[in-house]
Amino acid sequence: MNTRSYVAPRRSLLAAGLGALLPLPALAQSTPRPLRSVLATVAMVGDVVREVSGGRIRAETLIGEGVDPHLFRPTRADIARLLSADAVFASGHRLEGRMGDVLDRVRAAGKPVILIAESVPRDRLRANPEYPDAADPHLWMDPSLWSIASVEAAAALGRLVPDAREAFADNLAKFRERLARLDTYARDAVATIPANARVLVTAHDAFGYFGARYGLEVESIQGISTESEANLAAIEALVSKLVTRRIPAVFAETSVPDRAVRALIEGAGARGQRVALGGNLFSDAMGKAGTYEGTYEGMIDHNVTIIVRALGGQVPPRGLNGRLAA
Repeated sequence: MNTRSYVAPRRSLLAAGLGALLPLPALAQSTPRPLRSVLATVAMVGDVVREVSGGRIRAETLIGEGVDPHLFRPTRADIARLLSADAVFASGHRLEGRMGDVLDRVRAAGKPVILIAESVPRDRLRANPEYPDAADPHLWMDPSLWSIASVEAAAALGRLVPDAREAFADNLAKFRERLARLDTYARDAVATIPANARVLVTAHDAFGYFGARYGLEVESIQGISTESEANLAAIEALVSKLVTRRIPAVFAETSVPDRAVRALIEGAGARGQRVALGGNLFSDAMGKAGTYEGTYEGMIDHNVTIIVRALGGQVPPRGLNGRLAA
């Protein structure tokens, strides 16, 4: 797909567009209030807020590094943080499935709750068989979709801080330009993987958008939510595919236990097929805060570079920007 189809237009047009957007259904109020701090549910959303706000707003993240948002249950302290924030930015589509009641409480308290992923047109999203009322929430795995979601974040910030709308639009344009470059890198890198090895096997079904965007067949042990159980039949079927297709590597995830992935490796080995652990991918959480991998750009750069290298493709040693950890 031509990346120009979603790259931001001229910044002056973006600024006007943000002011002209229809009222956001996720905003709990229409009258702007002084905005000092924002709390994001997950790091991917927090990164968008920080990029768009350009440091004008303190943006913190509730669910930290290596924590599975599907299973996250907020403590009393977490709930207090949510209720004390000036605004809460979340992904939506049931990613934060166990936080639904708490987010309703935040809305009832008169605080804006913005679900940025739910702004992406539904016909661009994968179905979620576990929750028919929601889409697959992992759309940050496709930078072109996350670029659309970032527009929603900028629009919401522009409504909350109207005098900074022009600056937010400028920051948004720069961010979307970087996402377009990241998307091009991912497409070109995946294309170097031998055709018979373009199978991505992971712990849970978080990479469907990634596979659809870049031409990879995706297989997973668990479903879209990690609340689903890995069963023996699924593991045995995947072992058979690993052996039949001679797939060279499988991948663990930083926010999901790797027991089932290692069972795949052992099962294939018992049938005479050596399968490597290709590495740990960032799926529902980013890397450590303050590192390159702790940014959205670094998260995707890491995943692309690890996947392509393990499946026999060619990538720069330290990724797109030469900033990945050695």
